[in-house]
Amino acid sequence: MGAITPDLYLSMGLTHEEYRLLTEQMGREPRMTELGMISVMWSEHCGYKYSRPVLAYFAEYKKAIEGEGLENAGVVPIGDGLGVVLKVESHNHPSAVEPYQGAATGVGGIIRDIFTMGARPVALLNSLRFGSITPGQEDEATVARNRHLLEHVVAGIAGYGNCVGVPTVAGEVNFHPRYSGNPLVNAMCVGLVKTDEVASASAKGTGNPVIYLGSATGRDGIHGASFASVEMDEEGEDKRPNVQIGDPFAEKSLIEATLEALQTGAIVGIQDMGAAGLTCSITEMSAKGGVGMVVDLDKVPLRDPSMTGYEIMLSESQERMLAVTHPGREHEVIEVFQKWGLPAVVIGHVTDDGWVRITRHGHIEVEMPADIFADGCPTYYQTPVEPAAFLQRQGWNPDDLIAPDLNQAWLTLMSHPDVASKENIYRQYDHQVQAHTALVPGVGDAAVIAPEGTSKGLATKIDGNARWTMADPFAGGQLATAEVCRNLACVGARPVALTDGLNFGNPQRPEVFWQFERAVRGIADASEEFRVPVVSGNVSFYNETKYADGSTLEILPTPMMGAVGVLERAENRIGMGVGAGKYQLALVRPTGTEYVQQGLGASLYSWSVCSTEDGVPCRPDLDAEQALQTWLPELVAQGKLAAAHDVSDGGLAVTLAEMAMASGRGLMAVLPSAATEGLHRADAVAFGEFPGWVVVAYSTENEQDVLSSCPGALAIFPIGEMSENLDFVVHMDDQGTTLTQPLGELKRAYHQAGIL
Repeated sequence: MGAITPDLYLSMGLTHEEYRLLTEQMGREPRMTELGMISVMWSEHCGYKYSRPVLAYFAEYKKAIEGEGLENAGVVPIGDGLGVVLKVESHNHPSAVEPYQGAATGVGGIIRDIFTMGARPVALLNSLRFGSITPGQEDEATVARNRHLLEHVVAGIAGYGNCVGVPTVAGEVNFHPRYSGNPLVNAMCVGLVKTDEVASASAKGTGNPVIYLGSATGRDGIHGASFASVEMDEEGEDKRPNVQIGDPFAEKSLIEATLEALQTGAIVGIQDMGAAGLTCSITEMSAKGGVGMVVDLDKVPLRDPSMTGYEIMLSESQERMLAVTHPGREHEVIEVFQKWGLPAVVIGHVTDDGWVRITRHGHIEVEMPADIFADGCPTYYQTPVEPAAFLQRQGWNPDDLIAPDLNQAWLTLMSHPDVASKENIYRQYDHQVQAHTALVPGVGDAAVIAPEGTSKGLATKIDGNARWTMADPFAGGQLATAEVCRNLACVGARPVALTDGLNFGNPQRPEVFWQFERAVRGIADASEEFRVPVVSGNVSFYNETKYADGSTLEILPTPMMGAVGVLERAENRIGMGVGAGKYQLALVRPTGTEYVQQGLGASLYSWSVCSTEDGVPCRPDLDAEQALQTWLPELVAQGKLAAAHDVSDGGLAVTLAEMAMASGRGLMAVLPSAATEGLHRADAVAFGEFPGWVVVAYSTENEQDVLSSCPGALAIFPIGEMSENLDFVVHMDDQGTTLTQPLGELKRAYHQAGIL
């Protein structure tokens, strides 16, 4: 490679000022490999230079809850000597240009984050966003491309997850034209670890061996982290080399080899080679441990011996790890990996001076302090600017909506891709591998795992609603956090930990930074109120597409919240459907009524049926939400509830329909005026999206216990019954407004939306 020029470092994503800062910190001009390494470590994807100041909102509460710091993923004790580990990661840009491999390697990467902690992965989840797949909403070519992305992303998730042996148990998929240029593919993994066996990601011990573990290094994924830190353009084909290629069978062996090697006690620290590959693992492990490393790239297993030092250090080939072992015990780790058919080679050793020194063919490629890579990245606080549209939405009047025929609107919502059955998607995923899935996809508001070694159950879910965040980012952050915790409570679990996937546009635009900051504040606010910490997460910026005509299509601001909850006994879990017999139904809601008129703002009904994206969502009553999170699991543990389902996309009418379909029977509901206090529109009652609303089902003998135990922040209203002998009728108000549909018609709309 030639001399370093401004054009070169600008093409790598560094600004003039950042390059000046780098040379100031180094005291000289960088070598080419050093520059490449800095360009990825100082990218937003690795360096969090725009998001770090905002993510500090989580820090104080997180430290108070957990004590020790976090490394690859968060660990939260759940009892019985076990801790749960969870994390979400994005693979948005790779999935846009190579959907199968982009999604597959996203799954592989998040699994490695979990077992690197010494935890066995027990569940996978995903949260996906695509452009419209409905003919007529966009031009034919765009709809076809969106369908192509959907099909191949799902196939990539299934192809990797099914082979690696970790069940994919839950997820969500939403559609909007704003995702047409830049789909979102966020993968989440949950693992279990003995709390006294959590692995470290810090290098320690002068002279300790540094071992390369796993698959050989190739040229795939070079500058993948930098690729994730810039906007897309409409010609993405030239970015295919930035996309990694995964091997799930190698990953399966890597899981078992790593967990077995950790049991030997020979490993001091270990980290996967994710974004930025060897660069990230060498520099981060060194910086965390306050040490340095000497590494000889001639010893690194390569697919092509002609690879340069630059290519080796920037490669993001998959299924690789870096470990530091105790002196004289490296052979124990190497033998384990050889048993599993994986390369394991000593490539260097730890030093005490804090410097990273890397050679190739006897020539120095890198010689600089580790902390310049890990901590030298500048941070930027962009002055946020509230968009003018935000104030305009505040003044929106729901009475401006012209209500259509409610029964037809109901069918329209049931067939909307955001609501309609995702069975054709989740049936591609193996959700029963490991044989511990106690509540499978499509059955309840969250999945439930019954892991070995404990009678406890783990509930897990991932949620997000970009409509709400677009309209009011602070409320959107609160609502996503409240909903995912509510979903856990609906299956009987007490929420214990959160992880966030924050997907936004270009943070250098003040309006986008405002959205990001407000959403994070909302998440932090709800997290602290609920006493449920955000223990890990991921930020993905620059989710937008530049077109040849100079226009830019930016995604909707999309925070996705993952969560894990605990049931004292896994077998107590409930779903949204009931078994044989007759069951009573009740609507649970917060006692306050001042917020309810906003239930149509930013709702799926107003956006899709009434064709308006005006208005703002209801902000949640966090006291009421917290009461739900305590009360519902108590009722479930006592065997008092048969089913529960929260009110979300499409409102109460969709919730009741989903419960009826899950139960295979109809229902008769009459909503008393007290239950709908504050609402004067029938469409708001039917389709408004009110946080904290839940429908519960219980047998007659449990009715008094359920009703009398309702906490003060909540109100409960019996509304009807569910039985094999009923069709589907909901009396909405005192004026005689009624929703009536044969159950078969609702099922037809729900299952014929054409999603895959």
